[in-house]
Amino acid sequence: MATSSSGGEKPTTTRRATARRSSTSGARSTARANPARTGSTRSTTTQPKTRVEQVQQIAERAVLVPVGATLVARENFVSTVRGLTTRYRTRAGVERELRRYEQRGASARNRFERQVRRTRANFEREVRRRRTGIERTVRHNGRRLEREVRSVSRDLGRQSGVVSARVERLVANAQELIGSAS
Repeated sequence: MATSSSGGEKPTTTRRATARRSSTSGARSTARANPARTGSTRSTTTQPKTRVEQVQQIAERAVLVPVGATLVARENFVSTVRGLTTRYRTRAGVERELRRYEQRGASARNRFERQVRRTRANFEREVRRRRTGIERTVRHNGRRLEREVRSVSRDLGRQSGVVSARVERLVANAQELIGSAS
């Protein structure tokens, strides 16, 4: 093959690639040749094989889970206590934390008051808008009612004049008929 060093080639690279090819192809052919053997030697599962091992694993879990949970809770408790002792070790630390709590309370109160004012202003604005709309509708309906009442009274005045003229004519005609018949 290319084992000579003439021509500027690197003979070590060629040897490595060839060695790699031959070793992987051998492994592949072995894996294809005997799949039952390779499966048993490469087994990395942690599943228990017998009933006794399964029961043993369940029992271990039943013991280890509460122990682990207790240890995690203990570590959390210890870190909380350490944090509190560093904060409240001195009077200045206590006063600093109290000021911090007071500031948080004051900012929460101010935020709540702003929200209440904003809600109240929005409510009052909505009430004013609705009241204005209702007042406008009432004024409009009142004007229309007055116009219609005037129109009806004018119509009644005209109609009453027409009716009274007809009644007078009927009375006059009736008197003439009565006078000519007698």
